[in-house]
Amino acid sequence: MQIQSRETTAEGAERIEVVPETLDDLWHLSYVIEPGDLVSGDTTRRIQRNDDTLRDKGGEREPMWIQIEVTDVEFAKFANRLRVGGEIVDCSREDQLGFHHTLNVEEHTELTVEKHLKPDQADRLEEAVEATDNPDVAIATVEEGEAHVHTVAQYGTEERAAITSTTGKGEYARPRKELFGELADVLKRQDVDAYILAGPGFTKQDALDHFQDEIPDVAEQITVVDTSAVGDRGVHEVLKRGAVEDVQQQTRIAEEADYIDELMERIGSGSEVAYGPAEVAKAADYGAIETLLVLDERLRLERAGEGDWDIDVDQIIETTEQKGGDVTVFSAEFAPGQQLSNLGGIAALLRYRLD
Repeated sequence: MQIQSRETTAEGAERIEVVPETLDDLWHLSYVIEPGDLVSGDTTRRIQRNDDTLRDKGGEREPMWIQIEVTDVEFAKFANRLRVGGEIVDCSREDQLGFHHTLNVEEHTELTVEKHLKPDQADRLEEAVEATDNPDVAIATVEEGEAHVHTVAQYGTEERAAITSTTGKGEYARPRKELFGELADVLKRQDVDAYILAGPGFTKQDALDHFQDEIPDVAEQITVVDTSAVGDRGVHEVLKRGAVEDVQQQTRIAEEADYIDELMERIGSGSEVAYGPAEVAKAADYGAIETLLVLDERLRLERAGEGDWDIDVDQIIETTEQKGGDVTVFSAEFAPGQQLSNLGGIAALLRYRLD
């Protein structure tokens, strides 16, 4: 993420000009931009005209500058865009004021956002800026007869390929090198800066030997990690062990995996933990929160007035930070976020037990 400029408006809000550079940046913006914010940028809009030449053509798209008061925000991951809709409150064509418009924000789209930033949103923007130089990572997990390829992003992991191949002995067995060859073809297509090769046993080392002969440029960028499983479970092990952090200074997914493991361990032992809105609010009032864990999806719902919590989540965040606690916003796209959702979408690691 690039922040081109940042200033305070006469109303005390911040006016921030940003340029998202990756899909991760669009995801970050989906949790920064909220209903009521002012968002502006260059766009095109279909203009209805009544003159004889265009009446039957249903209007033409014209380029223009538009500012909208936001009513809805949607991160369309598979379309590689962020959709920000709202009422036009300022525009380079006055006859368009008051109409609804949707800004389709893609990578490298210049956008200006005016809002009162909350602390976690400011942190999210800073994180997006700092993450610009982090390398993208692909994780390949392989065992006898099976291989998977995932890519790591800040909004979660995505499976890019799942390969199965009957190996070993027998009439229908295929040579192992066919499995390795298919996996090599997938890895070559990944637009990443580093690779992790993981799995149980010696199959991964044999795969690496194959890669060193067939795709030496990729093999040079591979880090090998031992895991007890492949697929999603194997990826979770890689993240938990910090292997991604060896090639990428910081990944929010690895951090979330560590936090959720610590949370579940504390719940299992009945130690210093709180979960659910009511318990977490009580812990915040006592100043007992060491680390607050909150789900981005629930945070957005509560701030938009569409949630069902009986607590003020922004007050909990503010109280936690004022009393020396940390706040981590989880992604709903990744497994730890899904686990947090099952616990009510909010939890806290405490300094001491509340009895």
